[in-house]
Amino acid sequence: MSDLQIRRVPLHHPDVAALVERVQEFYVERYGSRDDDPTDEADFEAPLGAFFVGYVDGAPAVSGAWRVVDDRRLGATRLAEVKRMYVVPELQRRGLARRMLAHLETTAAAAGMEALLLSTAVKQPEAIALYESSGYEPVEGFGYYGGGPLNRCYGKRLDRR
Repeated sequence: MSDLQIRRVPLHHPDVAALVERVQEFYVERYGSRDDDPTDEADFEAPLGAFFVGYVDGAPAVSGAWRVVDDRRLGATRLAEVKRMYVVPELQRRGLARRMLAHLETTAAAAGMEALLLSTAVKQPEAIALYESSGYEPVEGFGYYGGGPLNRCYGKRLDRR
């Protein structure tokens, strides 16, 4: 596999649209419906956030984003939420999600974020395993799905060295 090239792109970029559509199809398979968490393009523009696409052999293969959230936990006052982590099925289990997550942590820390929060669900054990093995710890629910019975929320302090 060629090296992963991660690029910052706007939310309206066609590669973002294609990857988001694929993740929506995944949600339908696992949960029976699409994700209807409201998304505002401005949330992913500097300084409020960033959206990234990772390319393998020139094709979009992985996505990930972060956006600032108004929350105070983990001893932090500047927090961001990880959004739209996804790897195309044909390239899963090759470390792409872990590399994207590390990129999100690095770019969020560089933007002054002290911690990251994220939300996933019990029907995504692969995501839970990735987050837990990357140092994320369970936190109280937050956001659109925060109180849902399937929802699992995690957080991690960022190293700002």
